[in-house]
Amino acid sequence: MANILVIEDEPGIASFVAKGLRSAGFQATVVGTGAEGIAHAISGGYDLVVLDIGLPDIDGFEVLRRTRQAGVRTAVIILTARTSVDDTVAGLEGGADDYVPKPFRFEELLARVRLRLRPDSAADEVTVLSHGDLSLDLRTRQASAGGRPVDLSAREFTLLETFLRHPEQVLSREQLLSRVWGYDFDPGSNVVDVYVRYLRRKVGAERLVTVRGMGYRLVAPQG
Repeated sequence: MANILVIEDEPGIASFVAKGLRSAGFQATVVGTGAEGIAHAISGGYDLVVLDIGLPDIDGFEVLRRTRQAGVRTAVIILTARTSVDDTVAGLEGGADDYVPKPFRFEELLARVRLRLRPDSAADEVTVLSHGDLSLDLRTRQASAGGRPVDLSAREFTLLETFLRHPEQVLSREQLLSRVWGYDFDPGSNVVDVYVRYLRRKVGAERLVTVRGMGYRLVAPQG
């Protein structure tokens, strides 16, 4: 099980990332300052670092510089609200391996994490997700249900992808909201229920089962 260090000072984002990583099967350690991040990274034992740039004590670029100078070669994914080309270049030239701008969906970050943890086997990454006669091609972004093509919006595609990565598992509205819409979306919104209805119309209502008081589950139709 990979151990990931999360250096992030905003409690909401730190919790969002850590919970998501743990539910995906990783260990996650969270620290809230650059100084703590440097100490943890140098101590070793981590397979990947998720690093925020806007830290309260030491700029994330400086954290990256010091850890690289100390000989730390662990893969680093930068999180930042800064989206200028100069900042992107500075991060990558400073030794970062990837760059995710805020706000972000957890599935986007998770894909980057998996890629950086398995760089030599990225070519073997699954590109088609399926459950029963429902399938989703991540490369061509084509979906089919019962052998017929299904036209999905970008958000419907991401929601179906989330269900197909967790078939037969109950996913709460909170989980779906954070994975598909991102950490900064209004938790009181009914957007999950609305989009589940959209998906049911397109792939078949019997595939997405409501689990009362818990959430939704993707199942394979019987018969």
